[in-house]
Amino acid sequence: MITYDFLQQYWWFIMSLLGGLLVFLMFVQGGQSMLNSLSKTESEKKLLINALGRKWEYTFTTLVTFGGAFFASFPLFYSTSFGGAYWAWMILLFCFVLQAVSYEFQSKPGNIFGPKTYRAFLFLNGVLATFLLGVVVSSFFTGSEFTVGKGNIAGLGASGFTISQWQNPLHGLELLADVRNLCLGLAVLFLARTLASLFFMNRLDHEVLENRSRKFTLYNGIPFVVFFLIFLIWTLIAEGYAVNPETKEVFMEPMKYLHNFLDMPIVLVFFVLGVVAVLYGIFNTVFNPNFKKGIWFAGAGTVVTVTMLLLVAGYNNTAYYPSSVDLQSSLTLQNSSSSYFTLSAMAIVSLLVPFVVAYIFYAWRALEKKKLNLEDLESDGHAY
Repeated sequence: MITYDFLQQYWWFIMSLLGGLLVFLMFVQGGQSMLNSLSKTESEKKLLINALGRKWEYTFTTLVTFGGAFFASFPLFYSTSFGGAYWAWMILLFCFVLQAVSYEFQSKPGNIFGPKTYRAFLFLNGVLATFLLGVVVSSFFTGSEFTVGKGNIAGLGASGFTISQWQNPLHGLELLADVRNLCLGLAVLFLARTLASLFFMNRLDHEVLENRSRKFTLYNGIPFVVFFLIFLIWTLIAEGYAVNPETKEVFMEPMKYLHNFLDMPIVLVFFVLGVVAVLYGIFNTVFNPNFKKGIWFAGAGTVVTVTMLLLVAGYNNTAYYPSSVDLQSSLTLQNSSSSYFTLSAMAIVSLLVPFVVAYIFYAWRALEKKKLNLEDLESDGHAY
């Protein structure tokens, strides 16, 4: 019989995989942040927008799926983080609303704001969404300021009927005061810009933009590697939020996340392979003028690396959403998940996920058979 513990572990793996896919698909945001710097003419800008415009729904849909799956599998995290770190999440989501509106309305007849306004919105989404996502994910390792009292729902607490209480009036914006959070935020931003550069090289039939994209791969790849290494090394040597498997008490353990990697060698191996794939995609693109498939290596590497990093945050008796003000309020896979029935029912539905992924891959490949050029935009009745 499938145990409750197995289902909790299984759904954390699903959430980690969705997180990895989301970070990879943020290359759309990365491309939006480079619209003005990478393109020099209106036709070049329009080509970039249309290349990204055929992919932005993937990112948006994955974000919605990620949030919905978190709500269904770990509802206490959803209520604690989305309800507590309110401003961080609301700014992030508002940026995605701006993105959807911008793609659909910038070229519509009677657009009173003009395309420049909507392109400014795309730039805003490209910078803020990637940066804030990295900051929020970093809090899985650095901690957040909240308390949890499950007795509150029965009126037994002193703070009303709300289970989770955020203890900082900035409601998520205080995460920006942690340097480690900023490092991962900047790493995700520059990773998204690097992946976008690789995507443009693989997707566009435009020699000038291809050459610029190769240079931008280097310009953005270097700061990505620097900020990611700072975050990674800092996290591995810092104290982590461990859980006593017998008493369920949360305590600080020196180098906890390094120990997690060492205790889970398969996760460590896949993490290293993911990092190597990302670096191979970047550096082979930069130094090999005939190589244009870096997005496939770096993209797959990104998914694997982020997935393994999130597994380290939740597996091996670790509090995946720690409270820095009250250790015993930290969220673990055991104290924040849905019921056995809910997780098992959703596990059956999740068996369809590989088929959905296969369809997305098939549709993606079908749309990518021919590289995009300016002539295609003139004959396309749905050009952005």
